[in-house]
Amino acid sequence: MSSPSGALSPAPRAGIWSLLSASEMQALDRKTIETLGLPGEVLMESAGRALVEPALALWRSAARRGPIRAICGGGHNGGDGFVVVRQLHAEGIAAEAILVGDPERLPEDAALQWRRLAAFGAPHRVARDDEDWSRLLDETSVAIDGLFGTGLDRPIEGRRVGVIDALRCAHAGGLRVLAIDIPSGIAADTGAILGTAVEADATVTMGSPKLGLALEPGRSHAGEVTVARIGIADPEPERLPRIECWSRGAAAVRLPSRPRAAHKGSFGHVLVIAGSEGKSGAGALSVLGALRAGAGLVTLAHPEGLEVELGGLCVEAMSVRVATGRAGRFDDSSEKPLVELTGERDVAVLGPGFGRAPETGVLVRQLLTRIERPLVIDADGLFALGDELEALRDRGAPTVLTPHPGEAARLLGSDPATVNADRVAAARTLTERSGAVVVLKGAATIVAEPEGRTLVTPTGGPLLASGGTGDVLTGLVAALLASGLEPLEAAGLAAWWHGAAADTLTVRRGADFGLRASELADALPEVAATLRQGVSQVESVASAAGHGEGLAAERGRLEGLALRFPGT
Repeated sequence: MSSPSGALSPAPRAGIWSLLSASEMQALDRKTIETLGLPGEVLMESAGRALVEPALALWRSAARRGPIRAICGGGHNGGDGFVVVRQLHAEGIAAEAILVGDPERLPEDAALQWRRLAAFGAPHRVARDDEDWSRLLDETSVAIDGLFGTGLDRPIEGRRVGVIDALRCAHAGGLRVLAIDIPSGIAADTGAILGTAVEADATVTMGSPKLGLALEPGRSHAGEVTVARIGIADPEPERLPRIECWSRGAAAVRLPSRPRAAHKGSFGHVLVIAGSEGKSGAGALSVLGALRAGAGLVTLAHPEGLEVELGGLCVEAMSVRVATGRAGRFDDSSEKPLVELTGERDVAVLGPGFGRAPETGVLVRQLLTRIERPLVIDADGLFALGDELEALRDRGAPTVLTPHPGEAARLLGSDPATVNADRVAAARTLTERSGAVVVLKGAATIVAEPEGRTLVTPTGGPLLASGGTGDVLTGLVAALLASGLEPLEAAGLAAWWHGAAADTLTVRRGADFGLRASELADALPEVAATLRQGVSQVESVASAAGHGEGLAAERGRLEGLALRFPGT
């Protein structure tokens, strides 16, 4: 996310943005006005001014000629639209405000701004019931969407459906669209579409970013998201439950250091317990993910009988053949040697390519109570848990679960559609029941811990929709745990780094499909180097400017803090 010119630039907590629900944002608005004494009229004026430059940027790049038009509803977002039209008019830019509603029912601050349009001679009018929106938008270069704000909590009805559908159609035909605070029709708390929703090229969100802008499909509808720091109070940083989005800088400063005097033993030893007949590749990819993420040593423990299948898949890793009752898959006879192996390593991975034989499931449940090292459970390891998440609470060491929506649904006794309808709630339910850190994979991966802190990952895209990429992520989480990071930090950085590698490859290749998971793992060191270089440049600039404690502010200004990692 970036801060527009004329707005305050510092990003809270060194590049960590709090993602707010509609009710949290409303509470901060009230605090700012009623407790801190900053009038709503001033906030609205500041919000409108923050929209001017983003609107002009779209106007300059628009293929269409015509005025800028603000399509305004009867709430505070509409008032913000009135302000930006007045400001554009004062700059000599052809602009018009169109109110879809009754001017007599506007809230006080918006009504004041409506009257000011007339006082300053800025074009404004009330939309007709029979307004030809298609024709009007064909004659518009930029549309500013001020119809609905974060308070919308039910499907859109009536004539506003037609207005939004016309905006969507015109946008597909080349109209540039700027959304105020959140695209109309997007649920602020979940990113869901409430019947229909505006598709924007850019969104300027006021005060703090809204959760629905970071979750799909809201994220895709919002375009490039900018935070306008207009004077609204920030949320208390210690509040829990807290939902966060990390910038590039926030991710970069969490990368484990690599001292010159270090050796392979300095960066941890990961044990990957994986494999069954026909599924050896999953474990090999987890091994590769751990190695590429900087683990000093990695050992693959596999059932006997897979030596030929494994071949040269893991030549840089050590391997241990584990005796089993039936060649080609683990069973309860594997318990003792596996427990002994984990005692000699720092972190264990359990589940990739395990298969779903009943005896393998029994082994997984036995190992949960016997393994005394941090444990990452993925894939068939999650299948073996069934709905017995509470069993994980008895573990004495940290646990990280990495389900995709289908696996999460099975753990919750639900279905993938329900999980994806509110991904934050699903991740929090999983972590509350299990006591584990949960990495809920998918579009906008969610990372949650039992204490309530939750991360929404801004990186990653459709390139990750390829078999094996989740196995790479599992190894990446394990490597960061082995480096000494706390479980939430390790899982959060792993998800961010994993998605950033995919974004980098998407830009480089010009395609969002066709990825081999091993290519993703191979891109991890390059992305880490880019992140480190960016932070070093920011620190140098801040030091030269004498900022000291202002480093977080300088980092926020220089990085851009885009919601989506641009891959460069």
